[in-house]
Amino acid sequence: MTTAELAPIAQDTRSALRLITCGSVDDGKSTLIGRLLVDSKAVLQDHLAGVQRHGQTDLALLTDGLSAEREQGITIDVAYRYFSTEARKFIIGDAPGHEQYTRNMVTAASSADAAVVLVDATKLNWADAALQLLPQTRRHSLLLKLLRVPSVVFAINKLDAVEDSRTAFAHIAAALRQFAAQAGIPVTATVPVSALKGWNVVDASEQAGWCGYSGPTLLEILEGLPVTPADNTLPFAFAVQWVEKFSSSSDTSQGRRVFWGRVATGGVQPGQAVRIMPNGQTAVVAQVLNHVRQPQAVLAGHSAGIVLDREVDVSRGDWLLAVEDGEAQDTLTGSREIRATVAWLDDETLVPGRVYWALHGHRWVKAKIKRIVHRLDIHTLAEEEASQLEPNAIGHIELALQEPLATLPFERSRTLGSLVLVDTASHRTSGALLVL
Repeated sequence: MTTAELAPIAQDTRSALRLITCGSVDDGKSTLIGRLLVDSKAVLQDHLAGVQRHGQTDLALLTDGLSAEREQGITIDVAYRYFSTEARKFIIGDAPGHEQYTRNMVTAASSADAAVVLVDATKLNWADAALQLLPQTRRHSLLLKLLRVPSVVFAINKLDAVEDSRTAFAHIAAALRQFAAQAGIPVTATVPVSALKGWNVVDASEQAGWCGYSGPTLLEILEGLPVTPADNTLPFAFAVQWVEKFSSSSDTSQGRRVFWGRVATGGVQPGQAVRIMPNGQTAVVAQVLNHVRQPQAVLAGHSAGIVLDREVDVSRGDWLLAVEDGEAQDTLTGSREIRATVAWLDDETLVPGRVYWALHGHRWVKAKIKRIVHRLDIHTLAEEEASQLEPNAIGHIELALQEPLATLPFERSRTLGSLVLVDTASHRTSGALLVL
């Protein structure tokens, strides 16, 4: 049985949706999430009582949890909240809008199934049919394209505060469509909302046909969005997270250890030949356990325990890779040279020659920055010559690894195509890498 036969490919609109809100500063991202939480009855009364300002509920405080955020009234770090409706569950991240915190937004978007880009109507010359969008709206939208977030929804906020909401929505929506078409950004929907008053967020506006819009509310749109499909059609890859030894076993027909982890790509079942990376040994899968220790074939995105047909040297951080016809598949043989897009997260500038720890799955290897190919202009995604990357910068780099890693381009696999760079001295997370 092939991996493709283990499960059919279909859009999943029932599983928990991971989404983020992004956009320019003070566009109402935290308030929108607060409105979603309150109107979907996901906030307890005592929690609401703790986010009062001047006798009124400040919805933004439901996500702005850091003391610095509450003091300054801005979002600094990504705050995740969980809520559910009768239709599905949601994991929602509130990404900061300030340019200096772009790295935080990139980190959140790299694993998101969808993104809501807020646009503040009051900051734009909405009466002008040829209005210009804010730079941060363009920047975040372009980053969503770079990070290949599958679903993008534009939410035009604060239309209740403009004189002619219908004209404002029409002009801003047209500007967004034109920009998205030029940038090649697939847009799922554009919806007018008032996060403060709750119009078109969870419930429809009290004014029938508000802004000339008669479509679904933002929550109804989100409930119908698909999650990112698992990489079931790719070759099997499995990062070993934990090695469990049987307490006692006299069965010599198979190994006496269970290798636990999450299937990164493909699927695994008994009888499947695998190659251990980095030692290169091969074995056959004797038994597969699911997350509740029941024998069952397991697909990408799910946890599994794998028992091999013999004792092989396998440790935490090693990879089990698919083998076909006695040879490891070309796409997963591993490489010591990597080209990648990097979102630089460290406060120290990235320069060629520096050595970092690279984390891929659960495997750590030393990585040297060979060269900086170019820096990306995050306004236009144009490529510029660069000899270093400053904090929050995004660019393309080349890495030389001490040991080979089995990677795939990020556009093919988010799991196999992503790495993290960690400073060898301070142990700070320094960069997020997307393999090209």
